[in-house]
Amino acid sequence: MAHGCATASRRAPSRLPEACHGIGQGLRETRAMNIRNAASWAMGAQYASFAMQFVTSLILARYFISPEQLGLFSIAFAAISLLASLQDFGVNRYVCGEADLTPQKLQTSYTVSLGISWAIAFVCLGLAWPMAAYYGEARLFALTLVIAASYFLVPFAIVPQALRQRELDFRSSAMITVGATAANSAVALYLGRDGWGAMALACGALAQQAARALIAQWRAGWISPWPPSLHKPGRVLSFGGTNTVLVTCANIAASAPELVIGRILGAASAGLYTRATGLALQVRLLLVGAVGGVFLPAFRKIREEGKPLGPPYLRIAAIFSAIMWPALAGLAVLSEPVVNLLYGPKWIDSAPLLFRLSLAQMFFVAMPMIADLGVLLDHKKELVIRNIVDVVVAITLLALAAPFGLGAIAASRIVHGVLWTVNFITFLRRMVGFSWKDWANVQLRSLVLTGLAIVPSLAFFHYADGPREAGALQILASAGCGVVLWLIGLWLLRHPAYEEILRVAQPLLAKAKGARPAN
Repeated sequence: MAHGCATASRRAPSRLPEACHGIGQGLRETRAMNIRNAASWAMGAQYASFAMQFVTSLILARYFISPEQLGLFSIAFAAISLLASLQDFGVNRYVCGEADLTPQKLQTSYTVSLGISWAIAFVCLGLAWPMAAYYGEARLFALTLVIAASYFLVPFAIVPQALRQRELDFRSSAMITVGATAANSAVALYLGRDGWGAMALACGALAQQAARALIAQWRAGWISPWPPSLHKPGRVLSFGGTNTVLVTCANIAASAPELVIGRILGAASAGLYTRATGLALQVRLLLVGAVGGVFLPAFRKIREEGKPLGPPYLRIAAIFSAIMWPALAGLAVLSEPVVNLLYGPKWIDSAPLLFRLSLAQMFFVAMPMIADLGVLLDHKKELVIRNIVDVVVAITLLALAAPFGLGAIAASRIVHGVLWTVNFITFLRRMVGFSWKDWANVQLRSLVLTGLAIVPSLAFFHYADGPREAGALQILASAGCGVVLWLIGLWLLRHPAYEEILRVAQPLLAKAKGARPAN
């Protein structure tokens, strides 16, 4: 796949000048574009991607992959991700946020991305043997090599995909996301069925990066990194320096639990933790994960026009908490029957972890886009300092909790969420500008919605089967009643999310009516 991508790039002349020529026109057209339409594409891709990931993980977990095998993959993937995630080096944020993106600047960003990405990928390959020796697990060697090799393909997708996002071409972004996920799922399922175990997951990751690069290049017109350019790379490197620190902090905080658990408690325990945190994160990505890329260009335009950022940010934060808090709280309450039903008894020990990790995620979704806005609004220095403080706090909590087992490690993430909020809330308020009263009003209404959404599940546990005995029918019934109460609460509270749901629903209802046959 890598050879095919390189060949295609050589056959087609560089299209960067044409791409930049179209950016001006694309940005002018963007002013008239409906942001909600772009968000619809992003969410549609996220739903399709989630469905494939969810079904794939369910089949693999129930029939082909054991907790130990998932744990081995998670350890290798977490270790490589600490370095490999630096490959972007801020290029995506730079391309999306640079006001005057000339062809030369774009070529320079591509060269910087390629050089840094490949250097990091080679370092990742060199980690394969030390990783296997450190954990005393020979199987980690081959897993690490395959995962590391996949990152050689990453830079061929970064610039093309960033260009499509800059122009709010979320149709192309949707194709990239769905195509890459489909490749991962197909390869992982095929090899998992044949008994490849953890290696099936590693090969799926390799297929995902290959598909992402090919589709991104196709949608951008086969943009070539040749000829290389390092003309005045200071602006790109400035973004990259900040992004390096931010991504490093985020990945240390996210990956450290699997690495520590794998070393202290073993691969099977790491697999149980990964299953729990993966399900919580999948729900988060399903509901709001894709739309952040839509809002960043929108905030760039608001900033350029000199308009206040506080009101639109509060509206976005309100929508995030109104959707995510009830979903995550519901997942926490239903964690035991959901894990038992979906993945089977061998994964039931991950249910208490899922309960704690779902509650922890509620803190992190309440203040979206902090890193993106900090870079966009040039608060990079304070953003970096606060992120360094945050990762120190996360590692300290992990070190304190690890001797007490998996449950304590999961509980430490809730404490981390509380301290993360304390660390960033005043910074966010000064950066964006909103009143404490307005913020409290938004969060209080979302909290009421959350309570309404989980009441049916708690009632069913009291009057019907308990968490361990509850079946699919009870789960669906309690979740459905929770959604009904949530919708009623949205209407009664006149929550900002209610208006957005109406705006999304009205065109769909109109199309449905138009599709009905005439009597």
